[in-house]
Amino acid sequence: MTEPILSLSNVHKHFAAVKALNGVDFEVWPGEVVALVGDNGAGKSTLVKVMSGVAPADSGTIRFDGNECEIARPHDATNLGIATVFQDLALCENLDVSANLFLGQERAAWHVGPAFRWLDDVQMEKQTRQLLTTLSVKIPDVRTRVESLSGGQRQAVAITRALLGEPKVVLLDEPTAALGVEQTGLVLDLVEKLRDRGLGVVLISHNLGDIFEVADRAVVLRLGQNNGNFSLDTTTTDEVVSAITGGAGALRRRPVRARLDGDK
Repeated sequence: MTEPILSLSNVHKHFAAVKALNGVDFEVWPGEVVALVGDNGAGKSTLVKVMSGVAPADSGTIRFDGNECEIARPHDATNLGIATVFQDLALCENLDVSANLFLGQERAAWHVGPAFRWLDDVQMEKQTRQLLTTLSVKIPDVRTRVESLSGGQRQAVAITRALLGEPKVVLLDEPTAALGVEQTGLVLDLVEKLRDRGLGVVLISHNLGDIFEVADRAVVLRLGQNNGNFSLDTTTTDEVVSAITGGAGALRRRPVRARLDGDK
């Protein structure tokens, strides 16, 4: 493509007297993982809410697939092809994996009028297995209740559910927060698979190690404004941290990739 799948230009968002976003520019391309980083209160969550339709922008221009559009509600974002996995995941713990994937979009085997329908559990379970297999998500049984899954498996279920509508962009809000090393690895592998499928992925995270491992670029917000756009192949943690903090920076001057590759 010659242009981003999703781009925002000069976006503003106010909450009363607070300027949450003040002229923010942002874009993501197909097959790219963009990390959205910044300190608490930098505007990351607000920007995600703008892109997902939860909190529409007050002003600015949004383009999807090259066409100017309006995202005034979550339904608008979904129809465009934007899927969001928020940090709370919004899973029903008392339901099994298959039921969670199809919650609100169940498949009916047949129905009698609008009031009576019989769910096609067999077909939904089959589709669940196929999608989980495609993403290499290992869950022993799709009839397993979500309450018995690990944190990483729950995150994988939430991400897999977001793909049912065949989106072109996936927004992930702190997908590895509070996860252990093994479960974090599971989720990061899944992020890479989303990129391999040609999706644009926006990754919101405070963990620079995770960001440098899977993201292609890092866009830094500070006090509601753009404060850096880094290619992670050519930058260091110190440069990113400096942009996040406004110049305080980290003490180290070595690239993170060297550390991740085993540099002590």
